[in-house]
Amino acid sequence: MKRSRINAIMAEADEMIRRHGFVLPPFAYWTPDAFKARAADARHVIDARCGWDITDYGAGRFDQMGLFLFTLRNGLLADLQRGGGMCYAEKLLISRQDQLSPMHTHALKAEDIINRGGATLVVELYGSDDHGGFAEDKGGTVWLDGIRHDYAPGEKLRLRPGESVTLRPGDWHAFWGEGGDVLIGEVSTVNDDETDNIFRDPIGRFAEVEEDEAPTHLLVSDYRACLG
Repeated sequence: MKRSRINAIMAEADEMIRRHGFVLPPFAYWTPDAFKARAADARHVIDARCGWDITDYGAGRFDQMGLFLFTLRNGLLADLQRGGGMCYAEKLLISRQDQLSPMHTHALKAEDIINRGGATLVVELYGSDDHGGFAEDKGGTVWLDGIRHDYAPGEKLRLRPGESVTLRPGDWHAFWGEGGDVLIGEVSTVNDDETDNIFRDPIGRFAEVEEDEAPTHLLVSDYRACLG
């Protein structure tokens, strides 16, 4: 993805988030130079990879297959492994109309996916085989706003604003906006986007960035190179 496109998506996303009554934390608006100057104080933000995340899954077709994310808060995997401390995470996502977030599951993370506003969020579900792999012929169980729901393989849930689904490890899922763009909330156990996204098809998690202009704000995938 071109950096200019990423900068534009950030601005568009911030406008949509504000339109729905949410405001991002102050560090969201730091310039790269400000982030570098405050890196020592922001070490948890950096280590937990909080911040801007825009992906086309390495396919170069963001409008058709992609996702906007902002990680608001996140614990560390070490906390989750020892069963104490900051064992939770929270994100805001934007799924554009007919923009696919492709079929995947998580080995560790359980998550609530919440339609925070906008159009309808479609979530397509499949279960796992005995080894945790994608199973075209298996369903499973999720919770819709806390109410048990047994899903058939390939079932498509349609979540309206205010509705949510709880997904556990082994629930394979893809999602997209139907009828317009959707602001999504995600509340989960500790989030590890580098190792805990298991895709059905061999795709990348992060975009490859073409630097055609300076970044407005850093992506989480910029942290290692820019901040150490």
